[in-house]
Amino acid sequence: MKTLSRRGLLAAGTLSALPLASARAQAYPSQPIRLVVPYAPGGGSDFTGRLVAQKLQESGGGYSFIVDNRPGAAGMIGTEVVARAPADGYTLLYADVAHGINPAVYSKARYDPVKSFVPITLVGASPQVLVAHPSFPANSLKELLAMPREQLQKIAVGTPGQGSGPHLTYELLRVKVGFDLVHVPYKGGGPALNDAINGQIPLVMNAMAPVMPHLQSGKLKALAIATAERHPRLPDVQTYAESAPGVVVYNWYGFLAPAGTSAEVTDKLAKDIARVLTLPDVKEKFDAAFLDVMPQGSAEMARFLDDEVRQWKAVAVQTGISLD
Repeated sequence: MKTLSRRGLLAAGTLSALPLASARAQAYPSQPIRLVVPYAPGGGSDFTGRLVAQKLQESGGGYSFIVDNRPGAAGMIGTEVVARAPADGYTLLYADVAHGINPAVYSKARYDPVKSFVPITLVGASPQVLVAHPSFPANSLKELLAMPREQLQKIAVGTPGQGSGPHLTYELLRVKVGFDLVHVPYKGGGPALNDAINGQIPLVMNAMAPVMPHLQSGKLKALAIATAERHPRLPDVQTYAESAPGVVVYNWYGFLAPAGTSAEVTDKLAKDIARVLTLPDVKEKFDAAFLDVMPQGSAEMARFLDDEVRQWKAVAVQTGISLD
């Protein structure tokens, strides 16, 4: 009778355990996933992140999510939490446009927006729009840029705050066309839009989602939209690119995982999220919120994020913006 040595028994035991280990590896997700939203409840990030998480839970794929709102420091607090989390697929970040902007304007950001994370997929986006009170003399960005320089330097433009996506969109526009307005940073987009409606400030930059109801009601008018081509929701509104090539800016949303998270996990998440985004009720809610579904997949998001980080770093260097 052939006998096995202790080493042979250990080897046999190891081999017999391989199918079990493999099964466990394929069981993702086998525990609740913490989705960190780096903002307070109630905003666009919270709404869309919770919607996708809810639909994943209802999909029958074994998903269970805990949405963890971690506001503060322009989203950097929650982002750092995920950057330092285990790379096991059970802590994810729901990022937006600030992810690429913050490290460019805040030296205190203790993570790299690309190297500290693995992209999973983009979800949706809302392009930036330049709007004005209906009485404003210009009806397009082209007409605005044609105004005398001394007049432009007296015109105020409101944004939701220093370092916000709309603020950096304005700075990018300044770099591209070399003009200056009076930038007025508000504490949020709502107050800026209200002041524009009331005629207290002539121009505001913000994403399509918050400005569309005011455009539809006629309380504001759109001068330009920061898309590469005319947008189907605003087909008569010129793009920024028509007067300032290269100014294409979205307030986007997407999923990221800590660096080192396996491709098996991120690919599964990307495919399941893409499937959720095709659901009629999800598409309906995105459409009602004036959000466009973005290209899905890790590779697509990686390319997009690289472009974002490079763009905002260049803007910060060229304008000297530092918010530390």
